[in-house]
Amino acid sequence: MAGDVLEHTGVVIHDGKITDILKQDRIAELYVADVSMALEDHVLMPGLINLHTHAAMSLMRGLADDLPLMTWLQNHIWPAEKHVLSERFVRDGSLLGCAEMLAGGTTCFADMYFYPLSVAEAAMQAGMRANIGLVVLEFPTSYASDADDYLLKGLEARDSWRNHSLLSTSLAPHAPYTVENQSFEKILTYAEQLGLGIHTHLHETKDEVAQSVDQYGVRPLQRLANLGLLGPSFLAAHCVHLEPQEMEMLAEFGCHVAHCPASNLKLASGMAPVTDLLGAGVNVGIGTDGSASNNRLDMFAEMRLAALLEKGRSGNAAAMPAHQALEMATLGAARALGLDDKIGSIEIGKFADLTAVRIADVQTLPCYDPVSHLVYAAGREHVTHTWVAGELRYQKLNGHDGVYANIEPSELKEITTGWQSRLAQFK
Repeated sequence: MAGDVLEHTGVVIHDGKITDILKQDRIAELYVADVSMALEDHVLMPGLINLHTHAAMSLMRGLADDLPLMTWLQNHIWPAEKHVLSERFVRDGSLLGCAEMLAGGTTCFADMYFYPLSVAEAAMQAGMRANIGLVVLEFPTSYASDADDYLLKGLEARDSWRNHSLLSTSLAPHAPYTVENQSFEKILTYAEQLGLGIHTHLHETKDEVAQSVDQYGVRPLQRLANLGLLGPSFLAAHCVHLEPQEMEMLAEFGCHVAHCPASNLKLASGMAPVTDLLGAGVNVGIGTDGSASNNRLDMFAEMRLAALLEKGRSGNAAAMPAHQALEMATLGAARALGLDDKIGSIEIGKFADLTAVRIADVQTLPCYDPVSHLVYAAGREHVTHTWVAGELRYQKLNGHDGVYANIEPSELKEITTGWQSRLAQFK
């Protein structure tokens, strides 16, 4: 059952899926394993799911810190992207992001960036599960010239991976302030025809909301509702500035929210009313946003911050308990991506997307509640193994060095050195 903690228990995996869950002493009686692994002093948990990120922006980590969102975007990030954006940049940055996420116990991520085929290539090399957003904007970049071109190129790219077992797709209009009504209408048509989700930034800042009222006469969420975009396949990132009736609207339409607490704080966007959203019946998952606005793709840090923020924001120490924070970072995120029948929990019949966390080190002792420990005490440095569909993709050796199945750390260092010299002028 969801939320259960089982002791001295093993998981049996066949063809990438969980086929049995039973006490360790029973496994040897019933099964002959090709490969077996005993992990004493560990917690085996569902792989974490990063519900909103821009993996390629890992190459912009720390590029323009301590700035508000629009200054950060307009004066630093967009000029930097104009200078370096290319298939190679996106592939290199996404691979760097995948390596960081795997080492931190993340097995799946929902991405939104340019050159989606390059994101797919990086995810496939890393062996990660990914929902790849086909970004749409009105203004030109080196990737595409206008909204129609973004859609065309994105859908063409999707054809190359749509049968890959680890990859899924969403349509990703960047935000209401960068996409016009006509483009949203086309996005909705494609989403309905192809059975794709829609993933966008929404109500991230007060300025975004005020701009929408000035330009369209309504707040962004109401504008999207009027266009027919809201529904069970709609994922909104951030949702910091919401009125009570807007939370009810999100719940009524079965929409999902990606909560990005660190990015919201770093860009001074505010604190999302997560407890109120959950109370209204909205499914909420957790994301990191990109490294340029967070500096880490660290889902353990996001879980802890999300739980602590809600206690401080609400004045209620019982708000967002550890079990709820963990569920948001796993099953809740899987539900938002329409993958909750496949991943997000350790259940028979689901894919073996798993993370092992060692809790026997000095900084994690004693342990009274493993789930509380995962949220409040442990960190990504305690992750020792990460599996995707039963395949070991990351393992920590000697307590320090990490080994990837398909990524060479020395290659990543060369990648970052090369791109840093080109990006340094935009800091």
